[in-house]
Amino acid sequence: MGETKKYIKNRVAFLDLKVPGYAPVIGIAGLLLLWEIVCRLGWVAPLYLPAPTAILAAGWEMLTKGELLQNLGASLYRIVLGYLLGASVGIIVGLLLGFSRWADAIGSPILYSLYPIPKIALLPLIVLWLGIGELPKVTIIALGVFFPVVINTFSGVKNVDSVLIKAAVSFGSNHFNVIRKVILPGALPVIFAGLKLAAGTSLLLLVAAEMIAAQHGIGSMILHYGNLMITTKLMVGILVLSMLGLLLNRGLQWLENKLLPWK
Repeated sequence: MGETKKYIKNRVAFLDLKVPGYAPVIGIAGLLLLWEIVCRLGWVAPLYLPAPTAILAAGWEMLTKGELLQNLGASLYRIVLGYLLGASVGIIVGLLLGFSRWADAIGSPILYSLYPIPKIALLPLIVLWLGIGELPKVTIIALGVFFPVVINTFSGVKNVDSVLIKAAVSFGSNHFNVIRKVILPGALPVIFAGLKLAAGTSLLLLVAAEMIAAQHGIGSMILHYGNLMITTKLMVGILVLSMLGLLLNRGLQWLENKLLPWK
């Protein structure tokens, strides 16, 4: 019995260990060090996998020449505009589907029939409709963001505990206050899960759209240097995308912590 209690106590103490804030840095630094060693020892040809230091040098060269900032600016414009548009419409439509049985009955079949279609497959048709320019790229990103956000918003509203809604109504809350103070706070964790999922989708569609129909942007830059087999500059684009994904995720996590302090 004494050994069992001791084991449980040690197990609980292990689970309660606090992870220091620099732990993620250790993981990334270790990966980069291993990568550099592998390249320095010649285990992989530089054409296939350039060393991190070579990628850093290429990135600095592209930065000083203005090439990197030009492509990054074009991509940021598209992804920010497309993400905000798709997320805003997705939340509004998801709330409408969740609140209204009529909207659910009419809109859900349409939503779930369109969701499985690969959004990038629609790009030629969208270009035909909207012409060549920024609008088709922003639209395809917005479409990719819209579906995960609207589905998660709809699920979040539907899964709010009905007991809480009935309690609010019993204490005299009107319809607007029930939505604002009970349903929305209850659905927000699921909505943020959809927003985070949509962030990754937006990056995928950004790169695909820029590779197909853009002269500037990170995706276009990656395709250009891939065709020229300049892998150092190609890897600069991939690492920039990785950093964009990390920043998007961290930004959404910060916003979630601010809006959901109880979580």
